[in-house]
Amino acid sequence: MNLPAGTIINTIGHYIAGAVQQAAAARSSDVYNPATGAVTGKVTLATPADVDAAVAAAKAAFPAWAATAPLRRARIMMKFRELLEANRDELAKLITQEHGKVFSDASGEVTRGIEVVEFAMGAPHLLGGSHSDNIGGGIDNWNLRQPLGVVAGITPFNFPVMVPMWMFPVALVCGNTFVLKPSERDPSASLLMAELLKQAGLPDGVFNVVQGDKVAVDALLAHPDVQALSFVGSTPIAEYIYSEGTRRGKRVQALGGAKNHMVIMPDADLEQAVDALIGAAYGSAGERCMAISVAVAVGDIADALVAKVAEKAKKLVICNGMESRAEMGPLVTGVHKAKVEGYIEKGVAEGAELVVDGRGLTVPGHENGFFTGGTLFDKVTPEMTIYKEEIFGPVLSVVRVPDFATAVELINKHEFGNGTACYTRDGATAREFARRIQVGMVGINVPIPVPMAWHSFGGWKRSLFGDQHAYGEEGVRFYTRYKSIMQRWPDSASKGPEFVMPTAQ
Repeated sequence: MNLPAGTIINTIGHYIAGAVQQAAAARSSDVYNPATGAVTGKVTLATPADVDAAVAAAKAAFPAWAATAPLRRARIMMKFRELLEANRDELAKLITQEHGKVFSDASGEVTRGIEVVEFAMGAPHLLGGSHSDNIGGGIDNWNLRQPLGVVAGITPFNFPVMVPMWMFPVALVCGNTFVLKPSERDPSASLLMAELLKQAGLPDGVFNVVQGDKVAVDALLAHPDVQALSFVGSTPIAEYIYSEGTRRGKRVQALGGAKNHMVIMPDADLEQAVDALIGAAYGSAGERCMAISVAVAVGDIADALVAKVAEKAKKLVICNGMESRAEMGPLVTGVHKAKVEGYIEKGVAEGAELVVDGRGLTVPGHENGFFTGGTLFDKVTPEMTIYKEEIFGPVLSVVRVPDFATAVELINKHEFGNGTACYTRDGATAREFARRIQVGMVGINVPIPVPMAWHSFGGWKRSLFGDQHAYGEEGVRFYTRYKSIMQRWPDSASKGPEFVMPTAQ
């Protein structure tokens, strides 16, 4: 790689036991500014020894942290929240510079992460158990939830702040210590979050970061001191992590891919539905696991829908995400841009009607950026690759169906079941859709139904491997073990041995 003279390359290292580790690495990876195509940093790729060091720090910190009162843990989260608000713009800037999404969207990502921190601040309540007095024979019975130990999170490039905060705030307030393996494509935000946690009063070693690739992932999967793993990413990797983790006896929560449909009924508010499609399909350049990538046009609404979406897709303001006018930024890397445009070529080859072609887009002043324009296909069928596979780019496919029942059947047959939406004015249709659809997160006239922090996030079918969804009450269950305790004092105990099954007396 030849760089201009005087170019400053930032080295992005690990964060272990309360300090950034900048030791020379045998392997590293380039970090890009997607809007310019320029290399802005080099991220250290962890060795198994680096992972060992991070896990050892977390293991050493666990006993004292687990013994810390939930209220004290919650107060650290309260301070962390204040620091996140104070550093919101800096976090959003790092996201935009390394991922490419527009600054306002990046700021919204930080907000959604903060909401999970606010949920985690309720640790004393979240960890409260139940008590039954005198169930019989002078015995009391109660339950409690206890931490697992060292847990790890493996997070994707598309939400370098929000998705880690789906995991570690809940894990930490439950009394666990944490090792984060962020995406190597946009790693800088992870170090800023680590520093803010330290400033909030989190003891050294409770939260650690190892940068890296599959080597780091495999080391975490194999490490005997890692009790649980949470992952968000593509389905093939989610399936691999779930399989490898569970066969080693670890608790695993692996959120996989998506192919999210929006059903537009003939009675829908068409302008509202089109605006929703534009934002949900092309926001963040389609690099969202909750992006709408399939519009299901029911009945005779299809022609008008396609025409209106095409008109707005052609007018998208696509530029550097730091510009205030930006509506869509670049894709994360040149490799990913080529992959997305390969899907567009595949769609054409398989017979879909290309209404708006986003290939060949050049942004003045950013000719080397990784830009692909909003793309629209019509008359897509379920046999086509662009319908079956997750593209993760600004590509929207329109599938035409004759009626509501066919729309539901179409969605239920897809291997993914992450998110879906239905636009209608009819209450009976909405109610039927919400109950019959085999998808984990459903929006009625809501295009991206990401649950609030006190609910939980996760899909069905091949969009989720594991028993529990992310954050919310399900997150508390994932990061704790349930324990039931029965107690009786000597004065209330019967005399002599008992040989029958204990029952309430």
